[in-house]
Amino acid sequence: VQLQASGGGLAQAGGSLRLSCAASGRTFSSYSLGWFRQAPGKEREFVATISWRGGSTSYADSVKGRFTISRDNAKNTVYLHMNSLKPEDTAVYFCAAALNGDRWYLTIVPAYGYWGQGTQVTVSS
Repeated sequence: VQLQASGGGLAQAGGSLRLSCAASGRTFSSYSLGWFRQAPGKEREFVATISWRGGSTSYADSVKGRFTISRDNAKNTVYLHMNSLKPEDTAVYFCAAALNGDRWYLTIVPAYGYWGQGTQVTVSS
């Protein structure tokens, strides 16, 4: 599966952005999907994940209650709705796909075999 992330940009603190990640391939609905982010000089970190049916989601504590992950299997797209943005949310955001893994395993980078190219999100104070 190939992934293409979009929707990043500049937002003010307290504002909102919606990221999209379009996937190619007819087996999109078989994959669990995740969003990660990487700030300059820092390691890539987990943001959110959603199961292949969309019935199970998990979030990093830092974004819980502010971000929502969703997917539309008919459109082969996963979304990350980001509200109440903070300057510390500034990072390059990556979408990723995984065939296997439980809820814990899907919070770590090695669980994902496919990655999009990343989209920059900048939040100004």
